[in-house]
Amino acid sequence: MNKPTILILIVLCFSCNSSEEKSANLTQTEDIKVVGIPVLNLDEANRLAQLPLHCIDTEYPNKLNQTIGGADDLLSPKALHPTFYGCFDWHSAVHGHWSLVSLLKQFPNLKNSENIKAKLLQSISKENIAIEVAYFDGKHNKSYERTYGWAWVLKLAEELHTWKSPLALELESNLQPLADLIADKYIDFLPRLNYPIRVGEHSNTGFGLSFAYDYAIAVNHQQLKSVIEQRARDFYLKDASCPISWEPSGFDFLSPCLEEAAIMKRVLTKKEFVVWINDFLPQLKDEDFNIETGKVSDRTDGKLVHLDGVNFSRAWSLNKIAEGLPEYSHLRNIANKHINYSLPSIVDDSYEGGHWLGSFAIYALNSVNND
Repeated sequence: MNKPTILILIVLCFSCNSSEEKSANLTQTEDIKVVGIPVLNLDEANRLAQLPLHCIDTEYPNKLNQTIGGADDLLSPKALHPTFYGCFDWHSAVHGHWSLVSLLKQFPNLKNSENIKAKLLQSISKENIAIEVAYFDGKHNKSYERTYGWAWVLKLAEELHTWKSPLALELESNLQPLADLIADKYIDFLPRLNYPIRVGEHSNTGFGLSFAYDYAIAVNHQQLKSVIEQRARDFYLKDASCPISWEPSGFDFLSPCLEEAAIMKRVLTKKEFVVWINDFLPQLKDEDFNIETGKVSDRTDGKLVHLDGVNFSRAWSLNKIAEGLPEYSHLRNIANKHINYSLPSIVDDSYEGGHWLGSFAIYALNSVNND
C-alpha cells in the first residue's frame, strides 16, 4: 500500500471517530425540550388507587422472605402478617397501605373512599399490629425487611401523623408500636453499619435513610434524626464523582447516585450541599444535562419492570435536589420526562409491576413542584 493511500485511510479513521464522538454527545443532550408536567389530580388518583386496592388483600402469589426456624413457622402469609400480607411481599403491602392513605389524604372525594377507610381500619388494627411487632421478636427474623421495609413503615407512619383527621389519628395510634420498633431498630443498626450499601435495589442505604429522616423530622424524633445525620455524613461526605453514567443496572429501581444526593440534601445545610453536590455530581448543574429514562423491555418480568421504578425514584430524587435551588431547576424537566415515560404503563398491566409501582408513581407525583 503506498503512502498517499495510508494517509487517506488515517484521515477517514479520525473523521469517523470524530463523528461517533459528536453522535455520543448528541445522545446525552437530546430530548431536553420542555415536557409536560405530570399532575396528580382526582382522575389520576382514582386510576392509581386501583393498584393497592387490588393487592393489599391479595394473599397469593406471595414471597415471604422468611427464615424458617421450625415447622411451627410454616404459616400462611395472612397468619404471619395480618396487616401486611398482600401485594406479593411485606414491603409492597406496607407501601400499598401508604398509597391509599396518601390518596385519601389528598383527595377526600376519592372513589370508593368509604370502602378504603373500612379496609384500612380492618387492616391496621391494634391486634394485627401487635402480631406484626411480635414477628420481629422471633429468633430468626430480627433483621426482617432491613431497611427497605423499615423505611416504608416509617413513611406510612409519617403520612398518618401529618394527616389531621379522626381516621388518621386512630390508624396512627394503632401503628405506633411498629413505628417505634422500627425507629429503635434503625438507632441500633446504623452505628454498626461500617459501610453504606450502594446498590439500586431494596437495601440501598441512602433510600432507607431518607424515608427514616423524613419521619424523624415529622414526629420530632431527635435521637433518630441525630443518628441519621451523623451516619449520612460518615458514609457520604467525602464522596466525589459518582459514576451516574453507569446507571441503571438491569434490575435497578433506585439510583445509587441520586438516592445518595437526596439524603445529603436533607441532612446538609444549603451552603454545605451546594459545595458537596458540585463535587459529587458536577454535571447536574449544566442546563444541558440529561439522562435517558430506564427502558423496560418486558413488564411481565418482575425484575425487568424494576426500571419503571427507577424512573419514578429518579424523578423524586431530582426534584428533591432542585428544591430551593433555582440553579438546579432544570432537573425538574428531566424528572417530568421520567414520570411521563412510565406512568401510562403501570395500571391495567401485569401483577409483577402493578403490586408496587403505584406507590412509586404517587410518591414521584407528590414530588412535582414541591417548592
